[in-house]
Amino acid sequence: MTSALALRPTETSASAPADAGHWSDEAVLAATTAIAEGPLAGAAGAIDHGTYPLDILGQLGAAGALGVHLDRHGARVGLSIAAMQAASRACGATGFLMWCHDVCGLYMEQSGNPALTGTLLADHAAGRSFGGTALSNPMKAFAGIEPILLRAQRVAGGYRVSGMLPWVSHIGPGQYCGAIAGVEADGGIGHEIMFLLRCDRAELRRCPEFSGMEGTSTWGLRLDDYFVGQDDIIADPARPLIGRIRGAFIMLQCGMGLGVAEGSLDSMLAVEETLGHVNQFLDNRPAEIAAELAELRARVMRLAETPYEGATDYLIDVLDARAQTSELALRASQSALLHQGARGYMMSAAPQRRIREAHFVAIVTPAIKHLRWEMARLSREVLPAASAQGAVA
Repeated sequence: MTSALALRPTETSASAPADAGHWSDEAVLAATTAIAEGPLAGAAGAIDHGTYPLDILGQLGAAGALGVHLDRHGARVGLSIAAMQAASRACGATGFLMWCHDVCGLYMEQSGNPALTGTLLADHAAGRSFGGTALSNPMKAFAGIEPILLRAQRVAGGYRVSGMLPWVSHIGPGQYCGAIAGVEADGGIGHEIMFLLRCDRAELRRCPEFSGMEGTSTWGLRLDDYFVGQDDIIADPARPLIGRIRGAFIMLQCGMGLGVAEGSLDSMLAVEETLGHVNQFLDNRPAEIAAELAELRARVMRLAETPYEGATDYLIDVLDARAQTSELALRASQSALLHQGARGYMMSAAPQRRIREAHFVAIVTPAIKHLRWEMARLSREVLPAASAQGAVA
């Protein structure tokens, strides 16, 4: 998934609002849609083969699509999801990069650290600088699925961190990402710290070639006594912040799955006039997919109204909605290929690319199996509490 060519940011698109003061809901969505249907749609094939679209991300940032979810811009998580859906409809890899960028901004803002919430965050939100997220391993570690891979030792003025992460996306020279390390204490892990990792001070290693999403600038990352000072601390300890943002972190990903499903619906409709007479015998027809997509999107948008809700039932609903976006993307992308037939099986065909994008939506952390694991665990916590309340009543 390493980048064969990174397209650097260019001047702001004429259709994009120039600054945060013009980031109204209508302007952001109109500008994002114009970018998605124009330069992004034209570059989707190249991105699939390894082009890292920083220029397009810069345009999306200038349009407000990378910043409106932040508290300082109205905490419009639903709008952020809608923008991500519009981009993912044209290119799932770019939608994923938007999510990486969005959550990195979320980490910085929620840190309350003035060194991270000033100019750096303003540039990040506007797409003038770029950063991703290295939380795949920690999220699985917190769920008890695998051990945490980065280890920290407390030293004067901060921490020293060492370890290796197999793949981290939306990073590169001059960029950064949010990361978590376990602090060693008494032969184990005492607590975890979250910090902004500067890529210029880390070793980036090329990943194996994956079946898709090659334009996401994904690298293996190695740290050797990497120093983390107070200016780069996001949270110490990390778990309270993760607990606060976990719902928003997961919910924002829904934009990817909704967009890949919508793009698949486009491909189905594109051949309806010529192949509808025989495609009528297929399952998951356009009307069915469109109805499911509309219902699921409405559900996600309702959840997005309270992205920091802490109730267990709410988090289960978020996890379930996220799992359903994966499942819908998988069914819609497969159906699109079947509807298009041989033309959809060509390597350059959009349905063929979306099949691989949908598989990624289903396996990226939290994967479908991880989501179901968490829903089962949380449900076990809720049921005894409900039973106890019933006994008291």
